[in-house]
Amino acid sequence: MNIDQAKVRRESLRWYILLTLNTSRPVDPHEAVVLDTIRGIYPDSTQMEVRRELDYLADRSLVTLDKRPSGPWICGLTHYGVDIAEYTIDCKPGISRPEKYW
Repeated sequence: MNIDQAKVRRESLRWYILLTLNTSRPVDPHEAVVLDTIRGIYPDSTQMEVRRELDYLADRSLVTLDKRPSGPWICGLTHYGVDIAEYTIDCKPGISRPEKYW
């Protein structure tokens, strides 16, 4: 069985982004904070890669994005994003949320 490493990485990034935003609540962080956090896990992560996954999460109504005209993005969680991060609701495919073990 072949493992699609790109898919694993994308779905893991989405989970780590949700965790980062959940930890930063109630402050909505600058995308640089999210990128620095993700680089602690995937050192070769790029701004474009993080933005692509933020867009995906926004399309699923899990995050809010304030795309500033000056360039940077400010990211936050919706109530659905909080519920996913806190294991309150089921997580659909596309995000590598670990199984709840407690």
